[in-house]
Amino acid sequence: MHISLAEILSLVGPLDDTPGTQTPRERFRSFLSKNVTEVGELRDHIEECLRTSGDQFNRALQDLVNFIGHFLGFEVTFGRYRGVSGEIGFDGHWKSPTGFHVVIETKTSDTYAIKTSTLVGYVDELISAQRIPDWHSTLGMYVLGRPDPDIKQLENAIIAEKRTHQLRTTSIESLLSLAELMTEYDMAHEDALMVLRPSGPAADPLIGLMARLVAQEQIESAIEQPEREVLDPREATEPTESAFWITPVKDHEGETAQECVQRLVGTAHIYAFGEKTPGRKQLKPSDWICFYANGVGVVAHAKVATAPERKPHPKVIEPDSYPYTFRVENSQLYIDNPVILDAARRSQLDAFKSRDPEKPWAWYVQGTHRITKRDFQLLTREK
Repeated sequence: MHISLAEILSLVGPLDDTPGTQTPRERFRSFLSKNVTEVGELRDHIEECLRTSGDQFNRALQDLVNFIGHFLGFEVTFGRYRGVSGEIGFDGHWKSPTGFHVVIETKTSDTYAIKTSTLVGYVDELISAQRIPDWHSTLGMYVLGRPDPDIKQLENAIIAEKRTHQLRTTSIESLLSLAELMTEYDMAHEDALMVLRPSGPAADPLIGLMARLVAQEQIESAIEQPEREVLDPREATEPTESAFWITPVKDHEGETAQECVQRLVGTAHIYAFGEKTPGRKQLKPSDWICFYANGVGVVAHAKVATAPERKPHPKVIEPDSYPYTFRVENSQLYIDNPVILDAARRSQLDAFKSRDPEKPWAWYVQGTHRITKRDFQLLTREK
């Protein structure tokens, strides 16, 4: 039986830094170690944290991010939730079997000034305490919940301060994708470590590329191309029938996925695809499409009014990257009440009939693809 993170936290009690083996934080970490054995379940808990505000969920997120390290093959030391005099304030310390160390600093979408000197100071203190040997075998890693303008500023600061050999940024989504690659494709720990130590300040691009390639392969092999279905019996006389699609919407710098859907689908009644977006050439008028905000859930759906045409639109962020615009109609938005793809929902979908809903499932929402009419109905909300 699937149990939500809120239920788990209500059972373990308020998370804080009280020492002891039977404290809420130790009960929570013990629960994760004994019960969360699939990356898909870990993803569910993390997404619930990102949807929910409050100290309890922020602290749980810190532990859940650290728990990704277990799936990546690291020995994980959990940090404190709050800094205190006399204690090193890192969020997590991951030790590789190779002897390499990663010191973790987790940041949510809450916008606070991020100073590189803080994480650098944690590493220096760990070296002084002889808990890690030196900077040559250590990486400071910022793990970020949702993109916001401060992230780009952080990356620029890492470059300007010439710390690209010491500090990196990555998103929680990318770490989860990397963990899924390891568990599903026998990717070695050393490979994961190599990915986390790229030449630039951000690990996201390479991880994202690998995840998208694998996700597309999964989609093509796991989902039979459904028959085109008619949305309404009265449309049976139309020359072509309706198909059903799901497309992911990512956060952009300065704009969340939900804000993007609201602005484009809800207000401008358009959407845009890139040159290589799967399904771009097959999408046609009378089809229906739903919009999955990464890490949140399905937040809207609409009927396709025109086929995608290469007409960059000024309302689209990065129009050169997403030049194929199409109009939508009959749009319905439920941004404040998204359809969450938890294990219970996934178990009902046709796409998961032969799959364990607790296993990695991000492949389903990492690329645009056709879905069955039944799945479309399960993933959307009617007025």
